[in-house]
Amino acid sequence: MPDEPKNTADQFTYDAIVIGSGISGGWAAKELCEQGLKTLVLERGRDVQHIKDYPTATMDPWEFKHRGEMTKSFLKENPLISRAAGYGEDDAHFFVKDKDHPYIQEKPFDWIRGYQVGGKSLTWGRACQRWSKYEFENPARFGYGIEWPIGYDDVAPWYSHVEKFIGVCGNKDGIEAMPDGEFLQPFDMNAVQEHISKKIKENYPDRHLVHARWAHITKPEQIHIDQGRVKCMARNLCMRGCPFGGYFSSVSSTLPWAKKTGNLTIRPFSVVHSVIYDEKLGKATGVKVIDTNTKQEFTYKARVIFMNASALNTNLILLNSKSTRFPNGLGNDNGLLGKYIAFQNYRASVTADMDGFLDRYYFGRNPTELILANYRNLHKQETDYKGGFTTFMGAYRNRGPKETVDGEIGGTYKDSLTEPGGWSAYMYLQGETIPKASNHVRLSPDKKDQWGIPLLITSVEYDDNDERMIQDFLTQTADMFEKAGCTNIQKHENKQAPGLDIHEMGGVRMGKDPKTSMLNQWNQLHLCKNVFVTDGACMATTGNQSPSILYMALTARAATYAVGEFKKGNL
Repeated sequence: MPDEPKNTADQFTYDAIVIGSGISGGWAAKELCEQGLKTLVLERGRDVQHIKDYPTATMDPWEFKHRGEMTKSFLKENPLISRAAGYGEDDAHFFVKDKDHPYIQEKPFDWIRGYQVGGKSLTWGRACQRWSKYEFENPARFGYGIEWPIGYDDVAPWYSHVEKFIGVCGNKDGIEAMPDGEFLQPFDMNAVQEHISKKIKENYPDRHLVHARWAHITKPEQIHIDQGRVKCMARNLCMRGCPFGGYFSSVSSTLPWAKKTGNLTIRPFSVVHSVIYDEKLGKATGVKVIDTNTKQEFTYKARVIFMNASALNTNLILLNSKSTRFPNGLGNDNGLLGKYIAFQNYRASVTADMDGFLDRYYFGRNPTELILANYRNLHKQETDYKGGFTTFMGAYRNRGPKETVDGEIGGTYKDSLTEPGGWSAYMYLQGETIPKASNHVRLSPDKKDQWGIPLLITSVEYDDNDERMIQDFLTQTADMFEKAGCTNIQKHENKQAPGLDIHEMGGVRMGKDPKTSMLNQWNQLHLCKNVFVTDGACMATTGNQSPSILYMALTARAATYAVGEFKKGNL
């Protein structure tokens, strides 16, 4: 059962409060608790406990009423969430239904949310590439973002700290656009992946198709065994919740670790209304919480507050944290809170077939893909668009023979399905986008949710820079497939709205200058030093690598700093 504090003043007071229990919230809890702070984690959704609350984890396809698909009536009622990657009958319980948590789309934006203890760490993609120095430096260097207050060297030891604990598989490749880390052995490439990687290297010396880095334990080390986790079984059913703890989630890793310290309290069903600011003390003193079921209000107090509600909800809470001192939201003297929302561009992909290799197959259901590290605009501005992109790549054998069996019915056709068909391959884009003040979120002045909190308005869109990047990706990727000997090369542009990438960032960005940013180099609000923001809201730019492990590293770094300041009496 979740921890339920009794209604007394002492038991409503903690050293630290963490808002959100997902990837970054779990890390905040772990670091704060390990270093001695009595910590309350607030989660707006239900409780989820490792193994016990993974109801579909070991089910076979035929055990699902609709064989994993959603009904037409469900799809009609949930046009937004049903578009999410990996969403289906087997993991729908880890996502938010459209009607339950409304928001206002001024421009199309698909806001994918998972409200439960563990948040979206239960359903994330698990890619863990480190940012390179170029992702920190190039936005200011090439004029499409503000200067970051930190660089790669500031974060590198914290990347290592996180990688060792969560378990990241990969290979040390010595690629400047994708730094090496603390890796477990990777999964093997299959024959077609090996072939395409080799051909790309032969034809493009500056392009590297290699093992991506993934939060999967391939060979457990003692720290993983101590967490009660074992190796990934290559089932590729990760989004159902992994009973083996083979991939990292806060439910299987950081939260239980924090719990063992005796310093952790978790309160689910707790919607955070706002952060409370004390005018006389000049700092935050706690948070206002509404019980999701009873609508009862509570106030929890703490000297340190970590915002980890995920990017847009963190923006919403801070915008709603109004006081005489901060009438436009906590710390928002410069009016930038909620602005410079950005995301990553997933709109393009290329597919192809590969002849031959029919004597080769692969073992299990490899849950990882390869990655083609960014090769655009690293050392100089060389394209007609700003930023760069990462490319993910996979190859697989189709079901049944490559040649069509006459009639596609009867015994011959049925027998043909027992043999694997030919090989196919794919690559898809993960592109950097430019943060712009016009891309923003704000509170509705008159519409509220079921707890009386203003609805969030999203006003976010693509621009011409994104369109030019898409075209370059499609051209370059098709050319690489052609040089690798692929056939039937097809370019795809899905036209999806922002948000489906589930990598929304910004709104409470870091920076050196309080006039142009909300947070300093330690992820503290410039104007309210005991409030830290370490989820995606803190990002000054998006980079092209997957961001989740950077959130974890920034959180561990900020939490250690916060504990030091707490013990000095500065917070």
